[in-house]
Amino acid sequence: MSFQSRPGAGDCHSCPTVGQCATRCNDKVGAILTAGAARIASPHDQAGIANGLASYIDHTLLKADAIEAEVLKLCAEARQNHFASVCVNPGWVKLCADQLRGSKVMVCTVIGFPLGATSTGAKVAETRQAIADGADEIDMVLNIGALKSGQLGLVEQDIRSVKQACGRHTLKVILETALLKDDEKVTACELSKQAGADFVKTATGFGPGGATEADIALMRRTVGPEMGVKASGAVRDTETAQKMIAAGANRIGASASVAIVTGAAAGKGNY
Repeated sequence: MSFQSRPGAGDCHSCPTVGQCATRCNDKVGAILTAGAARIASPHDQAGIANGLASYIDHTLLKADAIEAEVLKLCAEARQNHFASVCVNPGWVKLCADQLRGSKVMVCTVIGFPLGATSTGAKVAETRQAIADGADEIDMVLNIGALKSGQLGLVEQDIRSVKQACGRHTLKVILETALLKDDEKVTACELSKQAGADFVKTATGFGPGGATEADIALMRRTVGPEMGVKASGAVRDTETAQKMIAAGANRIGASASVAIVTGAAAGKGNY
């Protein structure tokens, strides 16, 4: 049964199981958190992770004042280091697609960014245009306000509509985890999976916080092995990237990508 069709979805007061539902939800989230903590504490092959680190990275440039020369440099670095993709604002997708033609580096862009508060129709239109311009992957921002208002059917349909517009292209759903309680993170992951998204992602890099090991472990435990988990926001060095992967991430969004793969010191920034 979908969240949208569930009796009383998004309205606890109208739900016939009110009280029981809250208890079950708390138990469920507690179990997921415990499993996530165990994952963080377990040993992982850090050397193996380091060797293939570049293939995890979406090399990112999302600042409002980015200029063409910076976008060209981003593409050149992505080619040289064999990053998974470049992640840019929609206006730069065509340029990046041209620059990366013939390479294995994908073009990723952001939709409903950075607030997630645009209408579903606007997100769908953005998605279609981005794909027409050459985008391979879409990172959309969840309707955070609707989620926190309990409007779960609206949230699910928003994601589902964008996924339909994506077709065969990859869709990642940005949760902005720093704004959510743990139970809301779990619900957001479940809705994303139910709506057909391919990844869940921690943050925009423009919110109050970025990726944490605990959130990555929680997200991975919730979505299982079938979906991707992307750590983004405040991943700026090799050690942090390795920890995110060990916690369950299989994609990293970062602007400090070159520093991450070379072990060099990175400058300050949100992404």
